[in-house]
Amino acid sequence: MEKETDKTVMREGNLEAPLRHPIAWQTPGFFDAQAIETELHRVFEICHGCRRCFNLCQAFPTLFDLIDNSPGMDLKDVAPADYGRVVEQCYLCDMCYMTKCPYVPPHPWNVDFPHLMWRAKAATFRAGKTRWRDRLLTSTDAVGRLAGIPVVTEFVNAANRRPAARGLLEKVLGVHRQARLPAYHRRTFRKSWRPAPAAAGGTTGRVALFTTCYGNYNDPDLPRDLARVFEHNGITLRLMDAERCCGMPKWEIGDLESVAALKDANAPILAALIDEGFDIVAPVPSCVLMFKQELPLLFPDDARVMKIKGAIFDPFEYLSLRHKAGQLNTDFKQSLGKIVYHVPCHQRVQNIGPKTRDILQLVPGTTVETIERCSGHDGTYGVKREFYEAAVKIGRPVVRRIAEAQAEHFTSDCPIAAEHLAQGLGPEARPLSPFALLCRAYGLSDDDHSQQGD
Repeated sequence: MEKETDKTVMREGNLEAPLRHPIAWQTPGFFDAQAIETELHRVFEICHGCRRCFNLCQAFPTLFDLIDNSPGMDLKDVAPADYGRVVEQCYLCDMCYMTKCPYVPPHPWNVDFPHLMWRAKAATFRAGKTRWRDRLLTSTDAVGRLAGIPVVTEFVNAANRRPAARGLLEKVLGVHRQARLPAYHRRTFRKSWRPAPAAAGGTTGRVALFTTCYGNYNDPDLPRDLARVFEHNGITLRLMDAERCCGMPKWEIGDLESVAALKDANAPILAALIDEGFDIVAPVPSCVLMFKQELPLLFPDDARVMKIKGAIFDPFEYLSLRHKAGQLNTDFKQSLGKIVYHVPCHQRVQNIGPKTRDILQLVPGTTVETIERCSGHDGTYGVKREFYEAAVKIGRPVVRRIAEAQAEHFTSDCPIAAEHLAQGLGPEARPLSPFALLCRAYGLSDDDHSQQGD
């Protein structure tokens, strides 16, 4: 009877909230190739019998095609050497774990597909088999500093707009010639931003801004607009004295050593700010998720990491908390009309709810149509030659819904996802960040916006 009960539980799936176990990367055998192959086979067998995640990304169709095209249409007929084809398609969005899989912990089958894919990527990296292209693309601080040199900035931005140069970049580096690449700025956010005085009748909010590599080097207007919104709400805002990449790009290729080094650079500064009474916000969801989830799971015994986990917020999560306490400025000057809003995966898996939508809908005369589906870009995945077409395919349903909405504005919390989707809408499509939309609603001037490549 007891065994039959266990079978019933497994067959029906798990109804409890997902439980994430720390990543046991320091245990013997974690990087062992045979152990990883055995676990891949176990989890792939479960996925094959379920197939609920067939429409999330390219990893699952790749797995199912391998099985369905095998002689016996069975996983045992798939060569283990082909398992890597599934691993390379996973960009660690976490949506299967958080929204689809009924077998995640505490279910006894203990399926954590994204972290298993990461384990395989980490083993590949440790074996020295990760491509130089991937190492370069994920070195966001180094690339940003180089591309921010005045003469280099103009050259890089001009080259990224020229078909001949893009063809060469595709041939040499494997970056697809049609993928929209972000501009670089010599006037980075950290160099140019000056804090404004707190608004009259300010609140008690004290926030340290983690700028992010993208916000600093590629889109300084993103953190600048965030700062304007926060300051307009009387929130004291300051920059960290220094910051490095959050580590998410290196995490995605399994470069654990670089992740640890970046953690050791950022954690003391962030923890000290928290001790001074500051909360932390970052304008890119992936960076918030890195501090909220991945670093705590990798380093659960690091007190600084756990302190940051409890004090870092998505910006609209923070504004929502202020609104709940009656401390959000709702004196909006301008309606935003209809907005179509894409919710990025790395924000959805934070389980904070649609806070961006809720805040934007406070603006009178404004409606927000929400799209909760992956854009397909996901870090560097969408710019790579071998994955670009898959990224476009994954994002196509989102592009179609944006076009059909016929809204005045299109926005996403993830600026990289927004640009990827905008490319599908046409060369003239330009999304606005949710912070830029709030600035318009508040009637704040756009005069201090930087020019592309400035």
